[in-house]
Amino acid sequence: MAAPKVAVVGAGLIGLSTALCIVETCPSCSVAVLSDQFSPNTTSNVAAGMLIPHTYPGTAIHVQKQWFKETFTYLFAISNSAEASESGIHLVSGWQIFKNTPKEESPFWSDVVLGFRPMSKAELQKFPQHQFGQAFTTLKCDCPPYLLWLEKRLKAAGVQMYTRKVSDLWELHSEYDVVVNCAGIGAHHLVGDEKLLPIRGQVVEVHAPWVKNFIRDGDGSTYIYPGIHRVTLGGTREKENWSLSPDPDTTKDILDRCCSLEPSLQGAQYVKAKVGLRPSRQSVRLNREVLSQGGVKLLVVHNYGHGAGGFSVHRGTAKEAARLVGECIAALRGSSSRAKL
Repeated sequence: MAAPKVAVVGAGLIGLSTALCIVETCPSCSVAVLSDQFSPNTTSNVAAGMLIPHTYPGTAIHVQKQWFKETFTYLFAISNSAEASESGIHLVSGWQIFKNTPKEESPFWSDVVLGFRPMSKAELQKFPQHQFGQAFTTLKCDCPPYLLWLEKRLKAAGVQMYTRKVSDLWELHSEYDVVVNCAGIGAHHLVGDEKLLPIRGQVVEVHAPWVKNFIRDGDGSTYIYPGIHRVTLGGTREKENWSLSPDPDTTKDILDRCCSLEPSLQGAQYVKAKVGLRPSRQSVRLNREVLSQGGVKLLVVHNYGHGAGGFSVHRGTAKEAARLVGECIAALRGSSSRAKL
């Protein structure tokens, strides 16, 4: 058969990463990315990009750990390369703090990040409202440069980028052999996934170059994540709120909460507030599906629903989606060789 044509729907972090993994594992494919929004207008552009996993209740822990490990290994290699500054990836050390000691003092990912240990009493003096904490070094992605870096890699590999709104995956059946759905929150309407809901996240960016360490409240509600040029302060987790407009009261609340953890932020210069809708479900949807109409079939791979944890597992899930695309292509080749017989 001719070079298989693959369409990836969605140009956020998951779509671009998946397209790159498909190109790397199946160089004979012709790959296109279709999306009505590209960087800087994607949900991924709002994400803080810290590699601290979010747990998916519907996914086995060993699978989540594998996804995280593959992602951490991939980004750690980039952070140690000449492309680190262009890609926006850097190491950052800091603390995750708890008002009460958690049931699990070492999370499943503690041996993937670097230097994980309980905080000392002296360190905890910085946070008098908290009685337990974990210190470690992890990776942070500054999202806008990382998305542009991924796009550059894709273009160099011959991947086409098309600004196009896809309303129904079936509309692609006459143009592509395999369609990969990386539509994020858009999958709610695109494939009618009722299990997929937005969790609205608002963050505030400030200029505070003296802040070098991340600080994260253990429940994930309040965090301070230093990037290369700005510090991201958060956050919110508002279920089923579709509003993309920053709320001034929420901005003030975020600043107050972050200043209570890091009083020096009172001297920070406000830059802007941003909002994104995290595509949340009990588990990432990562599977193959065959759509058929009137005897005509379309092979689909789904990779969406990463919620707040997309950055921590994006490369791992992209590799798995690319493997599923490979299975689809093998099935197509098998059926075309049988047809010739």
